[in-house]
Amino acid sequence: MALEAAGGPPEETLSLWKREQARLKAHVVDRDTEAWQRDPAFSGLQRVGGVDVSFVKGDSVRACASLVVLSFPELEVTWEDAELEVLLVDGNGVLHHRGFGVACHLGVLTDLPCVGVAKKLLQVDGLENNALHKEKIRLLQTRGDSFPLLGDSGTVLGMALRSHDRSTRPLYISVGHRMSLEAAVRLTCCCCRFRIPEPVRQADISSREHIRKSLGLPGPPTLSTLLNVAVRAHVLVSFLIERGGESTRPRLVPDRTRW
Repeated sequence: MALEAAGGPPEETLSLWKREQARLKAHVVDRDTEAWQRDPAFSGLQRVGGVDVSFVKGDSVRACASLVVLSFPELEVTWEDAELEVLLVDGNGVLHHRGFGVACHLGVLTDLPCVGVAKKLLQVDGLENNALHKEKIRLLQTRGDSFPLLGDSGTVLGMALRSHDRSTRPLYISVGHRMSLEAAVRLTCCCCRFRIPEPVRQADISSREHIRKSLGLPGPPTLSTLLNVAVRAHVLVSFLIERGGESTRPRLVPDRTRW
């Protein structure tokens, strides 16, 4: 059943996802839990993971999730046997319709510090990409400039961050798990060689390359062709099983449950 003939998941599936989100949301920790998070230079942090899911154009069933591990602060792809300490996820954390996006879901199930890094504003709790919002973006002059995303409820749901001097488009950073918003913004900025933080950028390259290879889709060659896609998949599966356990294997609940 191709997601109800490409019309989205059946209602009972959506209800199940919503109940699961509500249950797990109670376990989100929105404060710093590690010593390196409180250090201005993140001293002691050695491994940063990036997670991305690429969808196949015109295909409502298949997608590819990728985990890439980078050294910190060098931001070089590495597969050394070392403890992964934090995840940057292409998606939202508490900046979500039900306050529990994919970055929260992964964080809670893996019990890792997790940061939501979104490329577009999810318009929830009165947040809108309107003229006022665009004016605030215009005032972000240099790398590291940011402003809070204050919802109608009075809650700060995230931060809009200018991550690179050469890009005027902000990223939308939100807490996933076991990390404060302030530390999440600083870490994201430290991981940016370009607009997108390098762990997420490399995971995106990996997932798109795997789709091109497995489905024979055309596309330009990338640096990720030098890496073994099978190894990436093995690391992703092994990591999720080891951190979550066989009985609690993480299930990705998409941010797109509001069809």
